[in-house]
Amino acid sequence: MTKEYKIGDIVEGKVTGIQNYGIFVQLDEEHQGLIHISECQHGFVSELEDIVAIGDQIKVMVIDVDEYSHKISLSLRQLQATSTPPFPARIKHKPRRRQANIGFKTIEKMMPNWIEEGLELIEKDGLNLNKNKSDKGD
Repeated sequence: MTKEYKIGDIVEGKVTGIQNYGIFVQLDEEHQGLIHISECQHGFVSELEDIVAIGDQIKVMVIDVDEYSHKISLSLRQLQATSTPPFPARIKHKPRRRQANIGFKTIEKMMPNWIEEGLELIEKDGLNLNKNKSDKGD
């Protein structure tokens, strides 16, 4: 009887070989899988022998089963808790109090300029404004 392995299964196996690219794990009499070096643990891995030894019984998660070659990819890292939160930390900004550029003092300063601009426009276009009004009334 052959066992079917599916993605997400957590299985126990025996370490049968260690190479510089990963760890081979015997799952049963017929199936063997590979834990790639990137799936051994979170962070940098310098020596795989520091993590496991040949003959160790370890729990692993099936992360891929190739349809054609039936190769099984395993992970130790998926079973380890992470020390980082799953979402980025919010950047805390010190609240700044900004004074808006509005208010009575600003109006007091700007009012003479506005009056002068308005009077200049009326002097320039005063006659044209009156003609436009009389044209619309006809």
